[in-house]
Amino acid sequence: MKAIEDLVLEKCHADFLNICFSDFPLDNITNKVAEDITGYGTNINEKILSLNDFVDLVNLQRKESEGILMEFSLNTVSEIIFSEGMSAIFIDEGIVKMTIEEKQLNLSLRISSVFEYKDSLWKVVHFHGSIPQGEKGDNDTWAVNEWKQKNEQLERIIEERTNDLKHSLETLKATQSQLIHAEKMASLGELTAGIAHEIQNPLNFVNNFSEVSNELIDEMNEELNKGDLEEVKAISLDIKQNLEKINHHGKRADAIVKGMLQHSRSSTGTKEPTDINALADEYLRLAYHGLRAKDKSFNAELVTDFDDSVGNINVIPQDMGRVFLNLITNAFYAVNEKKQQDEHFKPIVSISTKKTEDDLEIKVTDNGNGIPQHVLDKIFQPFFTTKPTGQGTGLGLSLSYDIVKAHGGSLTVISSEGKGSEFSLTLPALA
Repeated sequence: MKAIEDLVLEKCHADFLNICFSDFPLDNITNKVAEDITGYGTNINEKILSLNDFVDLVNLQRKESEGILMEFSLNTVSEIIFSEGMSAIFIDEGIVKMTIEEKQLNLSLRISSVFEYKDSLWKVVHFHGSIPQGEKGDNDTWAVNEWKQKNEQLERIIEERTNDLKHSLETLKATQSQLIHAEKMASLGELTAGIAHEIQNPLNFVNNFSEVSNELIDEMNEELNKGDLEEVKAISLDIKQNLEKINHHGKRADAIVKGMLQHSRSSTGTKEPTDINALADEYLRLAYHGLRAKDKSFNAELVTDFDDSVGNINVIPQDMGRVFLNLITNAFYAVNEKKQQDEHFKPIVSISTKKTEDDLEIKVTDNGNGIPQHVLDKIFQPFFTTKPTGQGTGLGLSLSYDIVKAHGGSLTVISSEGKGSEFSLTLPALA
């Protein structure tokens, strides 16, 4: 059981709040409030130096609240009873709901009160009421007049904003098209880390073989000075081989850069014969290296099952590359999210192609957490995303869906919560 002193303190605290915000009788509050109480009201001009000041403040507050519907909702967020048991501090926070001229206003409120135990009684010796807005009103406890003025100002502002919105809506369509274009270009950013990884390997070879060749030239000059032509010929053959390797890896880096530029270039809208297997494999690798560059601890098993009979399909390669990138990036996001929850989980992302008589089916599968059933019907809607704020625009799948539709195909998804998702992309084989 609580000590008698604690129960009396809680009763005093509750009565004090009722004095401030309810119709608690003021006839006999000397058992609750000290004669020399000090403090500040909710208005920054309200300074309390005695019990009489406090009573005047409460009466003023009650008078000004007449005709105004006010509701108080307070919770104790901090309660400290000092070790000697002779003093305590309470901090209460909550909301004041005021209805002024049929308009509701919510004010955040904090009351800090200090209690002392003397002569077998707990009494309030100091308090401070505050609202974050810090309103200043002449003899106006709740700054009602200021709030009325603010409401009038707000109505004028709303009218002005409404006119501004009409103008903004006219430009929204143009902004949307720019945003969609920005989302398309954002896929280039997703590729950057992967491309950096891919291009670093050939550049390392170029640098290493260049350094070795430079050392070999120094050795060859030494052998020339000695007159050992056989050794000079052997060294020259090594240099020639190194130059061939430099040329090979330089061309490899050049191909990667050209691929990056092709992806960043706006789509021409022209379909061309494209090796779908190679395109899918390239974006799988680049997306994986992109994620690895951001998170070195991430690893996943990449599974490919390409139908060799697919051959070339007429598609817009830049657009179809964006589709692959969006689907694969989402798959890696899903398995990485699950990996964060279970360190023993083994992430697997797979991509497969299969050609039938009339269609080409491409599947991107992951064993992540899956998509909740109640949002499955929404995932292809513009701006809908299950990712946390700031991590997704909700346009990736929507754009992918539109691109596939424009190619005469379809994009569907099957997902099971806790087991993963499978996106199925179907294209006309003779598109």
